Amino acid sequence: MRDQLKLELSETKTLITHARSGHARFLGYDICVRQRDDLRRQGRRHNGTVVLKTPPEFVRGKCRAYMRSGKPVHRPELIHDSVFSIVSRFQQEYRGFAEYYKLALNRSYLFGRLKWVMEAALTKTLANKLRVRVCEVYARFGATLQTADGPRKGLEVKEERDGRPPLVAQWGGVSLAREKYAVLDDQVHEVWAGRSELLARLLADACELCGSREQVEVHHVRHLKDLHRRREGQGPPPRWVQVMASRRRKTLVVCRKCHEGIHRGDPRRHDRGRGTTGEPCAAKVASTVRRGADGKGPR
Repeated sequence: MRDQLKLELSETKTLITHARSGHARFLGYDICVRQRDDLRRQGRRHNGTVVLKTPPEFVRGKCRAYMRSGKPVHRPELIHDSVFSIVSRFQQEYRGFAEYYKLALNRSYLFGRLKWVMEAALTKTLANKLRVRVCEVYARFGATLQTADGPRKGLEVKEERDGRPPLVAQWGGVSLAREKYAVLDDQVHEVWAGRSELLARLLADACELCGSREQVEVHHVRHLKDLHRRREGQGPPPRWVQVMASRRRKTLVVCRKCHEGIHRGDPRRHDRGRGTTGEPCAAKVASTVRRGADGKGPR
């Protein structure tokens, strides 16, 4: 590689290992060559094929986050959240872990253990919150989930809404089958609760900028610190930034028009002449009073 391709290799970033007895770590995957003399498929041997595997220590590390003294335990920091938010959080965390390792050959074996640990922690968290036994949690929220691979047992929580389909949070139903040509999605979508309870705001079904009830959506930011970033030469931050920063929340319930205006950077929809409740702002009212009825007063 150095003499013919003229490539300089870094010793700290270069690994030379036996492909069958060892493995190379790349982007969280273990890359190795398969060696199984006991497997045959359509008369063709599997030996010599390059495969991707999930590192066992990754799964063990994720399991430890939900365990104490070698046993799954409840998560006390989630006790004050709603049942809907707790189930959504566990499902999103597990889906984020499993989605990234779609290409792994041993995903089904290793993630089966992780699913059992997380489900035990989930049911114990719900039991601790509702002050019931774990078996009562399964009796109350147990359901048969319809998936692309057929029916699967899991948990399901529904929140009814007036005149609209209910909000549904599910646990389970994530396929662990290997996908050779999968598109990876490792984003763990956080479900925020507490003072900025997402479920309560979704059920309110109203834009928090203009008060509209048409096509209500949720705007997300990755970090709160991103709200305080200001470029040189720019004026004061938009009102949606001020609202999220003052409430210290990463989500904001808005209508479709306000949401498009936020991503487009157009302040006209949600900045000019509107307060947080959709009423004309005090500055505009005061300016109108100073101008007088004829509109010829100073600006």
